Amino acid sequence: MSIDALKRAAAQKAIENVRSGMTVGLGTGSTAKHAINLLGEKLARGDLRDIQAVATSSASEAQARALGIPIVPLQGRLHLAIDGMDELTPQLDAIKGLGGALTREKIVESRTDLLILIADESKKVNHLGEKAPLPVEVIPLAANVVGQELERLGADVFMRQVNSMPFVTDNHNYILDCRWQEWQPHALAPIITALPGVVEHGLFLGMAQVAYLATASGVLECIPSEHW
Repeated sequence: MSIDALKRAAAQKAIENVRSGMTVGLGTGSTAKHAINLLGEKLARGDLRDIQAVATSSASEAQARALGIPIVPLQGRLHLAIDGMDELTPQLDAIKGLGGALTREKIVESRTDLLILIADESKKVNHLGEKAPLPVEVIPLAANVVGQELERLGADVFMRQVNSMPFVTDNHNYILDCRWQEWQPHALAPIITALPGVVEHGLFLGMAQVAYLATASGVLECIPSEHW
């Protein structure tokens, strides 16, 4: 199976959790796109009714609206949210944000009763930071000084760029991609959050209740555990 087919398989498994009448958080990225498409297909067939959705990016909102999925503002709690991730540990701690939507994703997904993460099995890691950098969204004015503070915390820091220009989020901010040789994500998370100029970071710790990881032999349903 291709990577894209695996992503769709994981999304299909997640969408099985959606029931009529739910308010659903829609993630951002290549895997979340499959979930949005599948949700739109079920609505169009009449398999689901009275669905409302909250999008985590302008791209996901535009995709959902084109498929006839009603978009509503975030207010109160959501029944569930479905999103991809860039890395996932056995404890279901994740790094997210390579798609640039980490702040809106964290806002929406902190308000859901059930966060479902979906991906192909290549996103599995034993420790965060093995493959993906940690994205940190920053106010443009503070980008340089926040970068210096992150370097003092031991990170190699790179300004995310597109066509030699800073990548700009939906919130009109920049993203610093950070890598550590050695680090303790749970200890660093509140320190990064407290840096003036930081909007949000891509550590999603203890937020997900279940993950669906697609493999060539099927989709694995994962709950928090000590080991894969």
